[in-house]
Amino acid sequence: MAVLDIHDLKKTYRTPTGERQTIVEIARFSMDAKAQVALEGRSGSGKTTFLNLIAGILKGDQGKILIEGTDIQSLSESSRDLFRAQRIGYVHQVFNLLQGYTALENVELGMMFGTGLDKSYAVELLNRVGLEDRIHYYPRQLSVGQQQRVAVARAMANHPRVVLADEPTGNLDPHHSHEALALIRGICKEQDAALLLVSHDHEVLQEFENRQSLAEINLTEQKVVGS
Repeated sequence: MAVLDIHDLKKTYRTPTGERQTIVEIARFSMDAKAQVALEGRSGSGKTTFLNLIAGILKGDQGKILIEGTDIQSLSESSRDLFRAQRIGYVHQVFNLLQGYTALENVELGMMFGTGLDKSYAVELLNRVGLEDRIHYYPRQLSVGQQQRVAVARAMANHPRVVLADEPTGNLDPHHSHEALALIRGICKEQDAALLLVSHDHEVLQEFENRQSLAEINLTEQKVVGS
């Protein structure tokens, strides 16, 4: 069974002139465990909206978004929030770390909203991303690259089935960009999670065998199998 399975999804917005503009319209898109897709497209094409629909942050006008058989479109807002915390990892371009909490506490807080606190696993994740000597540092005491590593560890803290990454290397230099991307992809494979990444960086996109534009997904039915 596909980890992510989307049917007849549509999202529109009302323009300032009162017209309805379609941002996302997808007949069928599915991903198996361990599948990894890089999504490209011009600014404003709906890529982030697409990720936010999958995450349950936004709700579509119609259609189904099934994650391991659960249609998140049918859930209440509070249920979608809980489901996202338990099943979905989200890595943002803006790291959204809580400044008053250490790296370890940021990861632990992510667990508390999801599957429950597991301090030893939080430490293990931070070790895995190379921050074993920085777990008690606050975000302001970390470099940009180190903050991104904390964000990756937090996104993976609840063993997500689907990982969404929205321009996750946009604030990093080429060296740290490559490192962050390798971490995200490697941990997704280890945890059998499907990865859907959005980027406009051609160097990032070229590292993926499966590269698609949102326009292509809109026009065709897509199934992405794991490797």
